[in-house]
Amino acid sequence: MNSAAQPGAVDFDQQPFLVIWEVTQACDLVCAHCRACAQPRRHPLELSFEEGCRLIDEVAEMKVPVFVLTGGDPIKRPDVFDLVSHATARGVRTSLTPSATPLLDRDVIRRLKECGLARLAVSLDGSNAAIHDAFRGVAGSYQRTLEAIGWAHERGLPVQVNTTVSRRNLDDLDNLAALVERLGLTLWSVFFLVPTGRGRTGDLITAEEFEAVFAQLYQLSRRVPFDIKTTEAQHYRRYLLQQRARERAAGRTPENAAAARMPDSIGRAPRGLNDGKGFVFVSHTGEVFPSGFLPVSGGNVRREGLEAAYRTSPLFRSLRDPSRLKGKCGVCEFREICGGSRARAFALTGDALAEEPCCTYQPKSLARAV
Repeated sequence: MNSAAQPGAVDFDQQPFLVIWEVTQACDLVCAHCRACAQPRRHPLELSFEEGCRLIDEVAEMKVPVFVLTGGDPIKRPDVFDLVSHATARGVRTSLTPSATPLLDRDVIRRLKECGLARLAVSLDGSNAAIHDAFRGVAGSYQRTLEAIGWAHERGLPVQVNTTVSRRNLDDLDNLAALVERLGLTLWSVFFLVPTGRGRTGDLITAEEFEAVFAQLYQLSRRVPFDIKTTEAQHYRRYLLQQRARERAAGRTPENAAAARMPDSIGRAPRGLNDGKGFVFVSHTGEVFPSGFLPVSGGNVRREGLEAAYRTSPLFRSLRDPSRLKGKCGVCEFREICGGSRARAFALTGDALAEEPCCTYQPKSLARAV
C-alpha cells in the first residue's frame, strides 16, 4: 500500500515523516540507557550553525511534518535558540528534548517559546525521584523535570513526556502512568529499550512483557486526553489492530474519542513509520542514520545532503522494502504497518533486516504450516 495514495499522506520513499537532529552529544547526565554515550563536552566536529541552518533548509524544502532537536543536551549549544528561530522562520514545526539539569530553567523555556518552539519534550522514567534519578545518573533530575513541565505550562508551550521502558522501571509503569495522567501533556511517547550505547541487553524486557505493556498502554489510551505513541515497538500497531478487531467481533465499538486517535499515528502513516522508513536521524557530525538506535550510516549531510542520503542510499532503500525482511517478519501479514524494530534486530543479531526479537506473534502463514 503506497502512502502517497492517501490524501495528505507522506510518501516514505521520497519524504521522511520525522527528522531528528542530534545537535550535540554533550550532556551533564549519565543515563543508563543512553544510545549516544553522551559526553561532558561538545565534539569539535559537530555541525556548525551554518551547516545546521542548511540542514533545516533541506527539512523545510522536503516539507517534513515533524522535526526534533535532540542530544546529548541541546541546551549545551549556545546557538540552540538561533537554530529554533531559523526553523520557525522556515515554517518547520520544531520540538526540542533538553536534559533535566540546572541548565534547563524558567528563562530558557521562555526564550525557546519566544523563538517559536512548538513542543518541549522531557524524559520521565520513574514515578518518583529514586527510580528516575537512578535511571538518569544524577540526583535532582526528577524534580527538575517536573519543574520544567510546570514552566512550559506557564508559557503555554505543549509538553511531551518520553519514557524508556526497561527492566529498571517495568514494575513502576502503573504508578508512572498515573503520574503522567496528572501532568497535562500533549503526548506520552513510550520508548522501548534498544541495547545500544549504554543500554544493556540485561535491561531489555521479554517479548511477553512487551505484550503486557501494550495492554496497559491500550487501556490507558482509551480514557486519557493526550496521545500515546511508541518508539521501537512497531508491533504495538499490530496489537492495536487486533484489539479493535476483537472488540468489533464482540459487538463493542472501539471508535470512541481515544481509540479514534490511533495512538501510534497509524492513520497518518498507513505504511508504518519505521527506522529508515519515514524516520531519519542526523548525528552531531552529520551522519544520516535510519534511527538513533541503528548506528549504520546511509550518508552524511556534509557530503550528499539529507535528501539524497534518505532517498537513494542502498541502506535506506532496503529498509523501506518489506520483501527484504527476514524470519517471521518477512512473512507476517502485518509487515507493511509494523515491520518490527530494525534497530533492535540489528542490536541483537547484527542484521537490520532480521526478525523482531521481542515479538510473540506468529504470522498466520507460519501457524498454518505447523
